[in-house]
Order: sequence, then structure tokens, then C-alpha cells
Amino acid sequence: MGVFNWPIRLDSMDGQHSLEIEAMVDTGAGYTIVPAHLLKGLGVAPIEKISLVPADGRPVEYDIGEARATIDGRSIPTLVVFGEDNARALLGAYTLEGLRLAVDPTHGRLIPATTAWA
Repeated sequence: MGVFNWPIRLDSMDGQHSLEIEAMVDTGAGYTIVPAHLLKGLGVAPIEKISLVPADGRPVEYDIGEARATIDGRSIPTLVVFGEDNARALLGAYTLEGLRLAVDPTHGRLIPATTAWA
């Protein structure tokens, strides 16, 4: 899959604050990761810590919180990771699946996901 960015709006759970950012679509990332200072500015509070394993293979603890994510008119509450302040935002699989969006790697875009009945 080619790398591409996509706009995402994040809102505080109380709806008082919102933020629009460009996030790199990364289906290999389990969660959406946003620089911590942006989440704090949005009023997102950490609810717990989670251990994630970045590319170098060493587990690192991060705070996670909740925000409302909106992409292309679809909106859901989702978990967000408080990333390093100098890191780029990543749009992860948990948020994409919740929004029922899939990656179109040929055209570098997000499209509505289809779900098969089990």
C-alpha cells in the first residue's frame, strides 16, 4: 500500500472543542496516534496507559483517551493515543474499522467498507 494522508476532524467528547488535521493512513497501526499537545489542547484526558510496540521492537507506554473522529461525514467515538509531540498523526485500523472505511491502495484514498455476513 502506498502512503497517503487524509483529513480527520477530532472533537472532544463533550463537543466543546474540535481540531482538523491531516493524518497518515496506517492500517499497520492499531490505533490513531496524535501528538499529545494537540489532544491536550482539545481537552482529551488520558483514561489509561497502553503498551505499544513501534518499528524498533521495544514496547513503549503511552496514554490513551477518547475523542470523536469524523471522516467524510462518518463520525464515531474512538480511542486515541497521546503520541510524541514531534510525531506525525497516524490514522489507525481501530478508527478506520469503526468508521466502516477501507483503504483503496490503487488510488490512495479511503472508501466505504463492505462487510460480508458471517
